[in-house]
Amino acid sequence: MATQEEITKAPVLDAAPMDEAEIQKLVEKYDVESRYRRLEGLPAKFLTVWLVAMAAFHLYTASIGVLPIAIIRAVHLTFAIVAVFILYPATRKGSKTSVPWYDWLLAAASCGVIGYIVVMFNDITRRGALPLPYEIVLGAMAVILILEGGRRIVGNVLPILSSLFLAYCYFGQMMPGMFMHRGYSLSRIVQHMYLTPEGIFGVALGVSATFVVMFIIFGAFLGKSGGARFFNELALALAGSSPGGPAKVAVVASGLLGTINGSSVANVATTGTFTIPLMKRVGYKPEYAGAVEACASTGGQLMPPIMGAGAFIMSEFLGISYLRIAAAAIIPAILYYSAIFVNVHIRARKRNLKGLSRDELPVIREVMKKDGHLLIPIGVVIATLLMKYTPVAAAFFGVVSVVIVSQFRRHTRMGLKSIIEAMEEGARGSLGVALACALVGFVVGTSSLTSLGLTISNNIIELSGGKLLPTLVMAMVASLVLGMGLPTTANYIVCSTIVAPALIGMNVLPLAAHMFVFYFGIMADLTPPVCLAAFTGAGIAGAQPGKTGITATKIALVAYFIPYSFVYTPMILLQAPNILHLTILVGSSFLGIISLAGSLEGWMFRDLKTVERLAFLPLAIATFMPQVGVNLVAGALLIALLVIMKKTAKPEAVLAEG
Repeated sequence: MATQEEITKAPVLDAAPMDEAEIQKLVEKYDVESRYRRLEGLPAKFLTVWLVAMAAFHLYTASIGVLPIAIIRAVHLTFAIVAVFILYPATRKGSKTSVPWYDWLLAAASCGVIGYIVVMFNDITRRGALPLPYEIVLGAMAVILILEGGRRIVGNVLPILSSLFLAYCYFGQMMPGMFMHRGYSLSRIVQHMYLTPEGIFGVALGVSATFVVMFIIFGAFLGKSGGARFFNELALALAGSSPGGPAKVAVVASGLLGTINGSSVANVATTGTFTIPLMKRVGYKPEYAGAVEACASTGGQLMPPIMGAGAFIMSEFLGISYLRIAAAAIIPAILYYSAIFVNVHIRARKRNLKGLSRDELPVIREVMKKDGHLLIPIGVVIATLLMKYTPVAAAFFGVVSVVIVSQFRRHTRMGLKSIIEAMEEGARGSLGVALACALVGFVVGTSSLTSLGLTISNNIIELSGGKLLPTLVMAMVASLVLGMGLPTTANYIVCSTIVAPALIGMNVLPLAAHMFVFYFGIMADLTPPVCLAAFTGAGIAGAQPGKTGITATKIALVAYFIPYSFVYTPMILLQAPNILHLTILVGSSFLGIISLAGSLEGWMFRDLKTVERLAFLPLAIATFMPQVGVNLVAGALLIALLVIMKKTAKPEAVLAEG
């Protein structure tokens, strides 16, 4: 995450950005992961060494180190959970400047019980994971410590959910109907979760320990070299002077920053403190400014080439390359950001909102001359992926290229101090994902031990009457509801375990099914009543959180249609595309985006009457239908309506005052 100093170095300095203390307080309100201690003295030095060692270990294993994946997972979790107990107080009232003795004790215990897997890995493997008596005690301690560490860094919901799944393993004989199973002893549950790769040290933690941590480190290096500042200045130069320019700057800057920042809340805090005051300055209402930033920041996890952590886990779950995942996400991401961009443009035209003066904006040529070299590392990542390297290798080459290209300009140059700081920030940024993936291991482990995932999937299909649309609606609701309390990565893992199989059982392509739950898990950050990204934007804008959340949902409304569209028409995910059909579908979707935004705003070259708004709405929805004929008819009718609106608009009404 970029520092406030980096953000405020952008040319437009009169936007009255919040100071760093205010930003931190706001982010901590909605993002549990940001509530860490600010240590000093010897504890701070120890933590720095610990986190730098963690980053160095992952850089080593991503380059020349060859270790069994199980050991990498255990070392990763050992580093992460020790740091969590040192960094995160047990309660919100706990000390933010010192570490109490009991947290040092918990950190040491965590190092022992998780580190045991590293030391005894060969012996455990030779025994086929058959437990020794004392290993049951160690495993029980590991379960308790992970639940507590996870509670501190990801909040209460995921540990509670994990505990319920663990309880289901034990109390299976007491469950009703098809949920009943024979039940398992505590020793069997602990063995499954602790000594086998089906529980704590499963695929989810494996992805965190390889792909995710490396891309977080890459993002930290890019940010430390000035990437956040460059993205802001580039967005200002590209869109700042157009009607409603600051809102478009928010869309562009947040979309770019989202490629290196996997947190919606952190993305809002990073760019929103700069863009939201600018939006308010040119005339956008506070709740609208906060909502635009929330929508733009949330979409960063959907934007290739570097998407949210769930995309890397999806690659492992489906057994396909990350490059295919990223390619599949291109069209949905473009449609998503197009919808936000069109919405803010129509709002600006309706209310005659001007852009910023060219005098206070940077020139694209100068921005690229000064910082354009910072795009090279992203190009390196894309090129290495296209050359069939693994995502881990691509991230490693990206990190190396950041250090090299940063030397091209004095103001971006990374010395030893900056490299160490980037390693520390990258490791710290991976802690939440590591603990979330360890916790989700209990959910995945329960599913493999008891077949709970299959049971829930069968129930979903039965409740839907075997029809796809009701199944999709239930999957959407489940993803959105779980997203109210779970981080997006954990939400995706849970839904891919217990919901996606139901969609696959309805003959939905596996990639489309997983993308569906992944997409709506991310959209939970915008969906009331609990929409953390919108709440963060509201805090920066000084707006009502509830109203900002509703506005964000309205702005991103198209995003709720897109997943249904790619389930019914997988070619949107570039699955066996028919070029002509795909062109028609994408073209009609763009017309639908324009028309839906105009209908919701009540403006299309002029103020729309109620009947005109109602005419646009169903046609806009029809453009997302999977039938080519429906697309063509709806598109043709929308073009006709747009032409009529253009011709009937009076010159003085085209830029009507709002």
